Amino acid sequence: MFLKPPPGVDGPDAVVPDVALSRGAIALMALALLAPFVLYFGTMDSIVAIWNRSETFAHGYVILPISLWLIWRERTRFNLHPATPYAPALALLALLGAGWLAAQLGEVQVVSQYAFVAMLPAIALALFGPRLAGSLTFPLLFVLFAVPFGEVFVAPLIQFTADFTVWAVRATGIPVLRSGTRFELPTGNWSVVEACSGVRYLISSVTLGCLYAYLTYRSNLRRLLFVALAVIVPIIANGLRAYMIVMIGHLSGMELATGVDHLIYGWLFFGLVMFLMFWVGSYWREDSAAPAAVPAAAGTAGAAGAASTVPMLHARRFAPMTAAVLAVAALWPAAALLGERANHNPAPVRLDEVAVGWPQVAPFADWKPAYLTPDARFERVYQDSAAPAVPVALDLLYYRNQHRDKSLISSGNRLAGYQDAWHETFAGARTETFLDRPLALRESLLRGPRGTLLVWSFKWVGGHYTDSDMKGKLWQAGAKALLRGDDGAAVLLSAPYDDAPEAARAALRRFLAQQGAALDAALQRAHAAPAAAH
Repeated sequence: MFLKPPPGVDGPDAVVPDVALSRGAIALMALALLAPFVLYFGTMDSIVAIWNRSETFAHGYVILPISLWLIWRERTRFNLHPATPYAPALALLALLGAGWLAAQLGEVQVVSQYAFVAMLPAIALALFGPRLAGSLTFPLLFVLFAVPFGEVFVAPLIQFTADFTVWAVRATGIPVLRSGTRFELPTGNWSVVEACSGVRYLISSVTLGCLYAYLTYRSNLRRLLFVALAVIVPIIANGLRAYMIVMIGHLSGMELATGVDHLIYGWLFFGLVMFLMFWVGSYWREDSAAPAAVPAAAGTAGAAGAASTVPMLHARRFAPMTAAVLAVAALWPAAALLGERANHNPAPVRLDEVAVGWPQVAPFADWKPAYLTPDARFERVYQDSAAPAVPVALDLLYYRNQHRDKSLISSGNRLAGYQDAWHETFAGARTETFLDRPLALRESLLRGPRGTLLVWSFKWVGGHYTDSDMKGKLWQAGAKALLRGDDGAAVLLSAPYDDAPEAARAALRRFLAQQGAALDAALQRAHAAPAAAH
């Protein structure tokens, strides 16, 4: 039964179907949409765990309710575009499931989280059809903001904030002595740490900016421009905030803005900046057209007997698609469970003594890498008897049966924590020779209370050496796909750098050339011996 369109409706919506969903159909849709929360409970739990422990992502709790409210706000579209099962969406759901499985194999938590959350709009597409789901694109995709993503921007934001603050202070005429992200003014010392990076402001601004742009504008161009503004403004504003806090501390003789109060000032300043941004954006607002009214017979029992003429979308219309969605969604967790059991190695790691030919000497620094706790650790300091001036420290961190709290490649692994006495002042790529082959590694400078260290770091994953996190994750995923386990290790070499940078590099280079075979043999033994026992 088709009715005349309500006033103002034309084009593809010129005919309004008068339909209703049966309770059974609604129940099947709810079952399909809720199934991922059960099937991928571990991934969902990892998202909630981050919401709980990090204030940066605590807004995740309100994302799904907001998405549901946005859908409810557009509920008349369910009458304009009756739900029609759409089989091609199953291919998208399968692709997301495969991506989730690959991310699980490589222990790339954020990718598995995005794949899981993206399944919700994909299932909606499968159940609703492209016309209805397309008309609800933003409300459905808004759930992606629930994924706790953004820590990757902490380091560059810290660097930008430090650059901006030092530049602004110097432009004010105050001398600044800088070392990495720490700097010294005549009145005191300052450091840009994670809490000062502005990542919380950036994530909050982007989330609110996207929601505001959707609700305020109809033009996609205006929406994109406002979202771009929501990215740029908090970054600049955080630099200004840091500069003002430093100036308040400087002018008050370090009596103000040196403790918790400077974080309070930051949130007040951020709130003011957001208010001004939304206030300015309101001048270009575009009021939405009034939603098309649904005729009385479509949703109410207007005239006598009207309800009997309303076509009903029964459960049998959605039962095959619901069954297909459940089958496709359940395939990947089942495969992951089987793979996890096959790859799990219960044997403890035995990282034997590395047969280094250089004499062992006393440590020259108290630095330790700020990595997640490994299964086994090996720490020694050696000195070449042929060149006794520069010692070399070897740190091996070995990981097995990795998970989010014990992983070789993780955003939580750093050479130095933001609050450590040691801090990184330089990092860059370098290529050296190792086992008669070129080796890409990361060269870093660490400054601390006892001088400066030159650090060369790289990873061993599945028999391969690399400094690339991406390659490491791919090799790890490949090894687990072949049921070879997920063993990996971090290799870190360090030497005193202060007055003899080339001598430090020469010592590290000699160590790789002369002791590389012993290092590789120790890692191979640690991997092979437990495997034989297993």
